[in-house]
Amino acid sequence: MGELFRSEEMTLAQLFLQSEAAYCCVSELGELGMVQFRDLNPDVNVFQRKFVNEVRRCEEMDRKLRFVEKEIKKANIPTVDTGENPEVPFPRDMIDLEATFEKLENELKEINTNQEALKKNFLELTELKHILHRTQQFFDEVCFSPLSHPESAPTCALCRFVAGVISRERIPTFERMLWRVCRGNVFLRKAEIEDPLEDPTTGDQVHKSVFIIFFQGDQLKNRVKKICEGFRASLYPCPETPQERKEMLAGVNSRIEDLQMVLNQTEDHRQRVLQAASKTMRVWFIKVRKMKAIYHTLNLCNIDVTQKCLIAEVWCPVSDLDSIQFALRRGTERSGSTVPSILNRMQTKQTPPTFNKTNKFTSGFQNIVDAYGIGNYREINPAPYTIITFPFLFAVMFGDMGHGLLMTCAALYLVIRESRLVAQKSDNEMFNMVFSGRYIILLMGVFSIYTGVIYNDCFSKSLNMFGSGWSVRPMFDTLDTNAVLQLDPAVPGVFNGPYPLGIDPIWNVATNKLTFLNSFKMKMSVILGVFHMLFGVSLSLFNHLYFKKPLNIFLGFIPEIVFMFSLFGYLVLLVFYKWTAYDAFTSKDAPSLLIHFINMCLFNYSDSTNKFLYSGQMGIQVLLVLIALACVPCMLIVKTLVLRRQHLWKTHLDLSQYIPSDGFILYTTGRTISSAFIKIMFKSYFSSQFDFGDVAVHQAIHTIEYCLGCISNTASYLRLWALSLAHAQLSEVLWSMVMHLGLSSRSGGGFFGLSIIFAAFATLTVAILLIMEGLSAFLHALRLHWVEFQNKFYSGQGFKFVPFSFESILEGQFDE
Repeated sequence: MGELFRSEEMTLAQLFLQSEAAYCCVSELGELGMVQFRDLNPDVNVFQRKFVNEVRRCEEMDRKLRFVEKEIKKANIPTVDTGENPEVPFPRDMIDLEATFEKLENELKEINTNQEALKKNFLELTELKHILHRTQQFFDEVCFSPLSHPESAPTCALCRFVAGVISRERIPTFERMLWRVCRGNVFLRKAEIEDPLEDPTTGDQVHKSVFIIFFQGDQLKNRVKKICEGFRASLYPCPETPQERKEMLAGVNSRIEDLQMVLNQTEDHRQRVLQAASKTMRVWFIKVRKMKAIYHTLNLCNIDVTQKCLIAEVWCPVSDLDSIQFALRRGTERSGSTVPSILNRMQTKQTPPTFNKTNKFTSGFQNIVDAYGIGNYREINPAPYTIITFPFLFAVMFGDMGHGLLMTCAALYLVIRESRLVAQKSDNEMFNMVFSGRYIILLMGVFSIYTGVIYNDCFSKSLNMFGSGWSVRPMFDTLDTNAVLQLDPAVPGVFNGPYPLGIDPIWNVATNKLTFLNSFKMKMSVILGVFHMLFGVSLSLFNHLYFKKPLNIFLGFIPEIVFMFSLFGYLVLLVFYKWTAYDAFTSKDAPSLLIHFINMCLFNYSDSTNKFLYSGQMGIQVLLVLIALACVPCMLIVKTLVLRRQHLWKTHLDLSQYIPSDGFILYTTGRTISSAFIKIMFKSYFSSQFDFGDVAVHQAIHTIEYCLGCISNTASYLRLWALSLAHAQLSEVLWSMVMHLGLSSRSGGGFFGLSIIFAAFATLTVAILLIMEGLSAFLHALRLHWVEFQNKFYSGQGFKFVPFSFESILEGQFDE
């Protein structure tokens, strides 16, 4: 259980891997995912490392696979995902994979090239067919139809012409350019091609038009051809006689039919190749990326002078050492090597990475903590406590039985169908974020139902579960003469004591409901906040005990806990005392706790309007304030002086009993180091490790931050009251302004009106109260944990344990 509340114990280990077994051993460690390799060649260029050629070959194979994958997606062929996790191929299998991918890439490129050439030829023949089909109509119109400007249209006998195809959107500009450049000496006829044509290069559908231009003279011919070339118009030879055009059209149609058959066969062959590749595409990707990750990891290792052994340094959890050694033995056996790999634990002063084991339930809460900062090594982990406190504080702000039930049902759907939803692998980032936090949402919904029961609030309405504890029997006569009925709490009702569960439902119809709930929720927020902060300060004690820092206990933890108990703990006790000391008969005489607390901090006891709660209150409050003030110099001055004293004791330590009078002899050089020189070195080392000014400033900042933070953090917990009130008021406004309209209808069509209004009410409830208000309460609960709770014991200045794991690499979570 220790690892649940504290990060895993880590160790630095040295691996001695035989060259022939290193690949398989690293492969097994990648499948295990429990070691983090250190780079032992930080000064070596990436391109100068031993396995850089293998990495390049893997990258080239990956590039070829991405090309094939792109072609598969372009053909709308689904990739088969069987969930298979293939083993890493041996290095000798890389040649076969390269040959397979090279053959597949070349075949696809050849098919694409041929297909593009065939499509281009098919496009040209299709355009020529449309030209031949329209040409005779153009000739008939030019030669036999009356012209509005006959002088601009030459006779058929003397006319020369060009025919072609151009994009439809370029026609107006093309026509104006012809008119201006040729000065009106050409005659243009055009007609749209009804069916769009496919561009062989891009595959897009393009709308085009057929045109024919009549002109006279070679000069105009050159101008027309240059304009057509500038507008990327395709010109085709067109015979002048109808008989020749008819014969050419028949030949073109025959060639189009043959070409269409060849295109269909080519496309069928391409589909077969891509479908065969799609079945093994995922397996190929996994193999190549695993191989690349292994060679990348091997580049982090050192090679001994004999070139027969690779030396690696890894961080790993102590609890998984047996699993790591078993993986190394399995890798050695798989490679066929007879020399076993060696794992040697190393002693180091380097700070290990922080590793917290999680599962699908705790991972969401651990991510909330890690978003603030990765904890220091072996520091108390806030995640186990966050599992309860986070959804509870959220529910205090979101307390509503109806809304909590809707949130719980939505989260239960995600939890029950999680295996099916994981298999679908949605690309929706918003859905994936909500799905990863499904257990957080589930607990938030359950706790919201609980707090909704306490508030007796369900869609802004109270549930009359036990009846009302107020008595209205003696006051029925006053309803005839008064619009408002004032109940007397001193009159006994159904219950002589407190209401059995939650808040009495009669408060829902009271005019002073808001005043009552404000007082109740404000005090509740202060109580929860003080207990939450005291719990955070208490957790710091376990850090000091584990790291063996008694000075932080006596001059850190104890003054901090005493300071908070003396002021804010006493305020909480006053709240409980006031609740128990005053009843319905004496509640009118109850003093204000806020005025009492302000007067306590200001030593002001001359206010006669706010009488004491109990006898001896002034003496106890003065003593508590003095104790709290005495804790400040303990943290600010005493701890700094004690640290300075410890430093001076180290610098004046008598080293003569440890250092011989004649000094030490260095056997490597034969030189002698005197004892005086050694003492000077020790003193200079200790003096360089302590800076009184830095320590004093740091302690002053910490003390001021803690003392002022106790005040500001307590006030910050009032957001529990504010957001709870805002949520309840929004829910009440939504009910009264939307749902109440449908329920108050007395007409015959009221049912249909109620259906429409209920749909609007449900939509607004989900959009505003569940999503927007839920997100707001989530962010405020997050802030209370990060700032008010975790800063009492959690520094969050460590670095995360990032193991070498194939699973994280394939999920894209590992930066190769």
